[in-house]
Amino acid sequence: MKTDDKLLIRALRGETTPVPPVWLMRQAGRYLPEYRALREKAGGFLNLCYNPEHAVEATMQPIRRFGFDASILFSDILVVPHALGRDVWFETGEGPRLNPMAIGDAPPAFDPEPFHAHLKPVYEAVTGLRQSLPAETALIGFSGAPWTLATYMAAGRGKDEQAAARAWMYTDPDSFGALIDRLAEAVGQYLIRQIDAGAEAVQIFDSWAGALAPSAFDRYCVQPTTAIVETVRAAHPDTPILGFPRGVGASYADFLKATGVNGVSLDQGVSPEWAAQALQPHGTVQGNLEPMHMVTGGDALLRDVDRILAALSGGPFVFNLGHGITPQADPANVEALLRRIRG
Repeated sequence: MKTDDKLLIRALRGETTPVPPVWLMRQAGRYLPEYRALREKAGGFLNLCYNPEHAVEATMQPIRRFGFDASILFSDILVVPHALGRDVWFETGEGPRLNPMAIGDAPPAFDPEPFHAHLKPVYEAVTGLRQSLPAETALIGFSGAPWTLATYMAAGRGKDEQAAARAWMYTDPDSFGALIDRLAEAVGQYLIRQIDAGAEAVQIFDSWAGALAPSAFDRYCVQPTTAIVETVRAAHPDTPILGFPRGVGASYADFLKATGVNGVSLDQGVSPEWAAQALQPHGTVQGNLEPMHMVTGGDALLRDVDRILAALSGGPFVFNLGHGITPQADPANVEALLRRIRG
């Protein structure tokens, strides 16, 4: 099947499809017993990310089990700072760790040759996936957005990371801005290489965009995303791009119009009825089911699925969660979700 004919790509290019395509953020992960077994075999999370065979297998597991309309490359947003020379490791049960940067530190150098050499296993996984996925299943590449990456680089961990980055951006905006711009340069080139390797769409995750004050939103979320979009489009003008500035409320509309992305992924705090009016006339909407429904299931799950479908199925729409599926999710609830969407 040609890329243009795949359900996800049709929706991302503005088509209203008879049944919306569906995939779930973090659909490959700890809620699946086969994933837990693979991670134990790999000997750690980063070993999964940097082993193309393991990354392909992790990506394929939810496709085999559920038949989603799209797969998303199994990797992590922190491979970008890792490729820029920052130490990255994962503490069991606690998440990622980095050596934190200090206020005023110069941004890491971006040297394309070692950067792409470090990420070669990721590109190999993308190529392997295009060869392994069912013909109808689209392949999504991704990266973290500069602001979200900077929050981890400033704090060195995934707890209260926004505070360190916010302190830096107000104390020394010149050096923090230089870090953001360097990350935008690296992310743009990273996404181009994923598309070169076979990704058919890409998503930019700005998971901590909601921590930005309105006065900082344009400089640290909108502007770097716009720069990434322009970089990617210069090399691959037809590849759809999704943005996910989580937690920004009504500013989703400004983000969609200003950045040039094809569509936005919405967190569960946004009304689907508002999104239909404010966003769908300007691009594709993706989202935005409460992830807890994948844990609890039942009638509440079905009611919220029906509400989202009723509000958003009349325009370009991709069904997804409002954030990633959690380790406590029950695969049976994913099956119930898919039955409800597909009829």
